[in-house]
Amino acid sequence: MMRGVTGMVALALAAGAAQAEERAGAVAFAQAAEQSGGVGIGATLEEAVAAARAECVAGGAAEEHCFITAACEPAGWSVDVFVQHVEGPHWHEMICGIADQGMIAGIVAAVCDTGVRPWLIECAAVAVRDPAGVLVE
Repeated sequence: MMRGVTGMVALALAAGAAQAEERAGAVAFAQAAEQSGGVGIGATLEEAVAAARAECVAGGAAEEHCFITAACEPAGWSVDVFVQHVEGPHWHEMICGIADQGMIAGIVAAVCDTGVRPWLIECAAVAVRDPAGVLVE
């Protein structure tokens, strides 16, 4: 009996370690208004930030215009929400570090709530990334 319990504990610990490893790392998002944007994935927050800025610059923006708009370590799930004001300006709101993919719909609903933000004319999730930074939507 003890051997079975020990084996189950070992399996549970291994699964927990694999899940922690899957969620390890960092993600960062950079934006240069009306110019470019970038997403960076790295082993550390510093690596992710550098990669996001580099992608933003590669897209045509000057480095000083590439601002980090969100960065999380551990990365968790991430969602990019497109938001547009009734007067025309639009932007992206990045949310990262989300613990579970199932939480994303509720987060987007809160960001896009016209009861709280009556000036919205458009609001929707345009990209979702898993904890490894892989685009899933």
